[in-house]
Amino acid sequence: MSKQNDRAVVEGPTMMTPSEAFVETMVANDVTNIFGIMGSAFMDAMDIFSPAGIRLIPVVHEQGAGHMADGFSRVSGNHGVVIGQNGPGISNCVTAIAAAYWAHSPVVIITPETGTMTQGLGGFQECNQLPMFQEFTKYQGHVTHPNRMAEYTGRCFDRALSEMGPTQLNIPRDYFYGESTVEIPKPSRLDRGPGGESSLNEAADLLAKAKFPVIISGGGVVMGDAIEECKALAERLGAPVVNSYLHNDSFPASHELWCGPLGYQGSKAAMKLIAQADVVIALGSRLGPFGTLPQHGMDYWPKDAKIIQIDADNKMLGLVKKISVGICGDAKAAAIALTERLAKRTLDCDATLAQRKDKICTEKAAWEKELDEWTHETDAFSLDMIKENAAETPFSGGEYLHPRQVLRELEKAMPEDVMVSTDIGNINSIANSYLRFDKPRSFFAAMSFGNCGYAFPTIIGAKVAAPERPAVSYAGDGAWGMSLMETMTCVRHDIPVTAVVFHNRQWGAEKKNQVDFYDRRFVAGELDNESFAEIARAMGAEGVTVDRLEDVGPALKKAIDMQMNEGKTTIIEIMCTRELGDPFRRDALSTPVRHLEKYKDFV
Repeated sequence: MSKQNDRAVVEGPTMMTPSEAFVETMVANDVTNIFGIMGSAFMDAMDIFSPAGIRLIPVVHEQGAGHMADGFSRVSGNHGVVIGQNGPGISNCVTAIAAAYWAHSPVVIITPETGTMTQGLGGFQECNQLPMFQEFTKYQGHVTHPNRMAEYTGRCFDRALSEMGPTQLNIPRDYFYGESTVEIPKPSRLDRGPGGESSLNEAADLLAKAKFPVIISGGGVVMGDAIEECKALAERLGAPVVNSYLHNDSFPASHELWCGPLGYQGSKAAMKLIAQADVVIALGSRLGPFGTLPQHGMDYWPKDAKIIQIDADNKMLGLVKKISVGICGDAKAAAIALTERLAKRTLDCDATLAQRKDKICTEKAAWEKELDEWTHETDAFSLDMIKENAAETPFSGGEYLHPRQVLRELEKAMPEDVMVSTDIGNINSIANSYLRFDKPRSFFAAMSFGNCGYAFPTIIGAKVAAPERPAVSYAGDGAWGMSLMETMTCVRHDIPVTAVVFHNRQWGAEKKNQVDFYDRRFVAGELDNESFAEIARAMGAEGVTVDRLEDVGPALKKAIDMQMNEGKTTIIEIMCTRELGDPFRRDALSTPVRHLEKYKDFV
């Protein structure tokens, strides 16, 4: 029987078991939730989670647990924690930890492993668990003796936040037992600075002479809680602010200087404005290659502009783009330092403030008008699909809807303070044009790892971190098939969220390549699905099928109302045409060449 939770950490050297040292160190780091599936490998520690005030949230699949920990950390700004049984329970987490790595999420994965007396004998569920994660962790702590349990546990939690990325705590399962005198380490947190004086002064001089400065607000602005400081810098310069790719929550969309996201299916306004820049400030951005590729037919990156890159990781400075000034510093502190340096100076761009604001307003208005009028795709394949789908009737009896119109209606119906996660896929990527936020820690995508099945479990973790906020995920029917089982996690453990599933019966993102390069020879791209709404109802959630455009917004509003007021999870299945937007990138494939006679027609 569990006793009342006690969150007071033991002070000073104290006799305890390694399990107690492990749990007490987590308590010292404010751990209240762990995602995973129970297992005998850590059962001795798990037995005292509850009296320590730690909830283990059981999931359906460990990959989902890893994504939930990711979502939890991205909303809370604190650690997300995932645990599983040694061997297969741990290997199931690899993809999720890779996604967390590229999202810079401070996730701690706890990996109990085979006992020390049987390692190397090929026993049940035995494997070497450290190599699995070495590419996707900032630090790997392997407990080498039971007496060092608290030391390694504390270090993993410290490193996850200091280096902003996942860490691994690997524990031989027999090391949870024993006793020794232990002192629980106090958490160590870095106080980050603005960067070097000379580089800050050089950047300020460049900005003072800039005619058309533009700010890229990156993920570091969100992680560093630097939105207000970014705003102050932008307002001093009168500079348009663009979001870095998949960081649509890094600057408030209601601000007059906000111009939208760069990257795949981003804002034409943002791209046209940054193309005119003579100085670019990349604030808290690694300037990842995928986020600055040509888009909408525009190679918009300003190749002659001076680039000021600010990143807390010095290894990112100048890695992808040639830069003029690199500042290794915290986004918030650096923005403050630059604003202070510019506060009393006369800037070259001061004289054109009004004209530049007019230009920003004009480009944004033109883009919004284009989005309003862009009701469907206009390439030959999409037009063929629209015609074909118009002659068909979905199993629900209505009609197939244009994805762009659906995304616009969803955007209009989104509540304030909403959190949204998006999966990988053609329609989800197009959503980048329509998702805008006023509050940070609101938008979560799989970032550079780009794995399907990301969005739904991630939004579940986000909801655990912020139960007072509406939570919505987007997924296509392909990605949904990889994650829909976590509906049971929501129902079993009262974690209400809303999932939107774009049911277009295909693996759209990859199928687009078959359209563009393989003469519409479709291999393994079609999906013949049952109703996802019916599957949701069988799992105990609400399920709604939408097949009329006028029902999209009301369906989302009703689902969120049930989420917030009745604690219900709803799966909204939206029947969509098979039209397809632009591919992720055209430079990743080449026109096929065949030399063998039997393949000569496959070009």
